[in-house]
Amino acid sequence: MIKSGMVIGDRYEILNKIGSGGMSLVYKGRDQKLNRYVAVKVLKSEYREDKNFVRKFREEAQAAACLAHPNIVNVYDVGEEAGNHYIVMELVEGITLKNYIERKGKLTIKEATSIAIQVSMGLEVAHNNDIVHRDIKPQNIMISKDGKVKVMDFGIAKAATSETIASNAMGSVHYTSPEQARGGYSDAKSDIYSLGIVMYEMVTGRVPFDGETTVAVAVKHLQEEMPSPKIFCPELPVSLEHIIYKCTEKIAARRYANMAELIADLKQSLQTPDINFVKSVNVDEAAKTVMITKDDLTQIKKETGRIHLPEDDKEEYDFDDDYEEDDYDDEDDYDDEEDYDDDDEYDDDEEYDDDDEMDPRLEKIMTVGGIAAAIIILIIILMLAGKIFGLGFFSGGDQKEESKQTEEEAENTVQMIDVKGMSYEDAKTKLNEMGLGIKSGGSEESEEYEEGQIMKQSVDPETVVEKGTTIEVVIAIEKVEMVKVPDIAGQTLEDAKYRLEQEGFIVDYTELYHDTVKAGKVIKTSPDIGTEQAKGTTIIMSVSKGAETKMTTVPTVTNTTRENAQVAIKNAGLEIGSITEAYSDTVASGSVISQNPDGGSSVEEGVTVDLVISKGPEKITMPNLWGNPKDRAIEKLHALGLSVEVYEEYSDETEGRVFKTTPAADEKVEPGAMVQIYLSKGPKPEESTSTDNSQNAGSGSESSESTGTE
Repeated sequence: MIKSGMVIGDRYEILNKIGSGGMSLVYKGRDQKLNRYVAVKVLKSEYREDKNFVRKFREEAQAAACLAHPNIVNVYDVGEEAGNHYIVMELVEGITLKNYIERKGKLTIKEATSIAIQVSMGLEVAHNNDIVHRDIKPQNIMISKDGKVKVMDFGIAKAATSETIASNAMGSVHYTSPEQARGGYSDAKSDIYSLGIVMYEMVTGRVPFDGETTVAVAVKHLQEEMPSPKIFCPELPVSLEHIIYKCTEKIAARRYANMAELIADLKQSLQTPDINFVKSVNVDEAAKTVMITKDDLTQIKKETGRIHLPEDDKEEYDFDDDYEEDDYDDEDDYDDEEDYDDDDEYDDDEEYDDDDEMDPRLEKIMTVGGIAAAIIILIIILMLAGKIFGLGFFSGGDQKEESKQTEEEAENTVQMIDVKGMSYEDAKTKLNEMGLGIKSGGSEESEEYEEGQIMKQSVDPETVVEKGTTIEVVIAIEKVEMVKVPDIAGQTLEDAKYRLEQEGFIVDYTELYHDTVKAGKVIKTSPDIGTEQAKGTTIIMSVSKGAETKMTTVPTVTNTTRENAQVAIKNAGLEIGSITEAYSDTVASGSVISQNPDGGSSVEEGVTVDLVISKGPEKITMPNLWGNPKDRAIEKLHALGLSVEVYEEYSDETEGRVFKTTPAADEKVEPGAMVQIYLSKGPKPEESTSTDNSQNAGSGSESSESTGTE
C-alpha cells in the first residue's frame, strides 16, 4: 500500500493523495534526483492481479512517455514497487476542462476554439506516433493556471479490459464514437469524433446525447441526429458549427482525415467565422467503406425502435434482406474481350470495295431493319390514336398499369402534416409514426412562436412525400435584446458588479493573481468587454488578487563568510537587509554570527534577511596606570587578561611609580596581548668624574623584568 512519506523507485517521495479514478489513485510526489514535484498514478489493487492488464498498462505508459509536447501531460517514468504499478507524470497546477465548463456554464467562441486547437495539436503528435487516446473527454483535459491546455491519460482506455470499460463507461460514453459504441475498430478518427463532442459541450454547456443508461446513450451516438448546437448557442458562427458537424459524422470516413486538417479549419474559423468553408467528404466514397450487418440492425432496433435516417445516409446502409452478392457480378456482365472484337466487327476489305458495290449481307440487314422500323412506327401511331380516341384495345393495359403504379405510390408515400408550433420531440414522434425522419436545421428568433417550438419546416403541409424522407425543421428561440458589455476594467468589484447588473447581465467572478492590477480591481470579463451579448447572459469578471505571493525557504548562512551568505540569500529569491558587526569569541572574524529570519523558515519571495557579522574577539581598552606602584599596576593588567613586561627608567616622577605604558592608556589591545609598564628610578644623577662613572656604571643603567599572565 502506498503511504505518505514512502519513497518508490529510489527517487519519488510520496507527499499526499490528490485524487482518484476508476482504475488508479493519484499522489503528489517529489522527484528527489531532479528536485521537482510530480504526479504519481498508482494502479488500484483490484487490477494488479490481471497480468494481461498490467502488461498493457505498462506498454501504453511507456509508449505515452515518448510523447513530449506542451499540450500533453508528459509521462516521465513507469515502474513497479512492492507489487504497486505506477506511472510518474508531469504535475499540472490547474483544473479539468469539465470543472471549467461547469463553473462558467459555457465558454466563449474564441475560448472554445483556442482550447480545441491546443487539444488537437497534442493529439496530432500522438497520432503521428501511432498512439490513439480513445478516451477524449473534458475530464481528461487540464487547464493550467497560466492557461495552457494539456491532454492527459494517454493509452489508459486502450489498456483497459472489456469489463473495465463496461464498469466505467458512464463517465465517457457521452463522448464515445459510434464505432467504439458498436465495439468495432477505432482509430485516430475516433478521437476526432470525441473532440467534436467536447467542442459541442464547450459552446453549449451540455452534451448532445444523454440518457438514463450507458446503452441508451451509446445507441443515440449510433443512430440519432445530433441536435444543432445553435439551439443552445445562437451566437455560434456558421464555420465552427460545420466543423463540429464534420467531426461528429456517424461514418468515420466523412470526418476529418487527420488532426492537421482540423487544426487548419479551426484557425480559419477565427479569421472568417461567418463563412462556411468546411469541405464535406464525398458521400459515395464514404459509403463504400461502411456496412451494417443484420445482427447490428436487429440490436439497434431493439434499443432504439424505428428511427429514419436522413436521405443522405440511406445509401450508406443496405436494409434489403433479399440482397445477395451473386446478383451483381461485374466479371460476368462485362467482358470486354468477348463483346468487342475489332477484327470481327470492322473489316475494311469486305465492307468497302473499289467498285462501290454494296455487300449483299449488308443490303439484307438494311432491308430487314427498314421493315422492323416501319412496324415499330405503325405500332406507336396506333397506340397514340388509342389514347386520343379512348380505344380500349390500346388503352386498357396502360390503365391497369397506371392503376397498379398509383397503388404502389400510395403505399410508399404520405401526406405531410403541419408540425409548426410543436416541440422537436413531439414532432419527431409523429413523423416517425408516419415513416418520416426529422433533423434540426438550426434556430431563429421568433415573436410568433415560443422558444423550443418548431417555426419552419422544409416540406409544406399536405405535400405528398415518400416514406423515409427526412424533414428539416427550424427551432424558435426567444428574441432577446443585445447589450454591449461595458468597459469595467480597473473598477472595483462592487462598482463593476453594479454597472453590469444595471445593463441586465447576471454577474459572477473569479479571482486570480496579477502582477500589475491592484487587488480587488477588475482585470477583464468573459465574454469580452465591448462584445454584444443578450440580456440575462452571465458575465464572469476576473478580479485581481494582486501579485502572486511566492514562498521560499530561507537558507542557513551562519558560520559562513559574508560573501557566501549574500550569494545564497540572493539565489533563494530574497534580499539582503541590514548588516551589522559584533565581537565574538566563537565565530571567526568576517563570518555570520546570526541571521533574521532564521535559516529553514518559509517566507515570501523578496523578504529581506538581516545579518550580524563577527569582528572576532572583543579588544581590551588599556587602563591609565600613571602613578600606580608596580604591584598594583601588574594586578590591574592581569585582571584584564594581559601579560606584563616591567621596565625601569630614570624619570622626574616618583621613584617606584608607573610613569608610562606601551600601549598607552585608552588604546585597544587584543586579549592576552603583552603590555610594557615603565617604573621611575627617580631623577637621573649628575656625572662627576670618569672614575666615579666607572665605579657607578651599574647603578645608572636601565633594568627590566617581564612577567606573564598568572
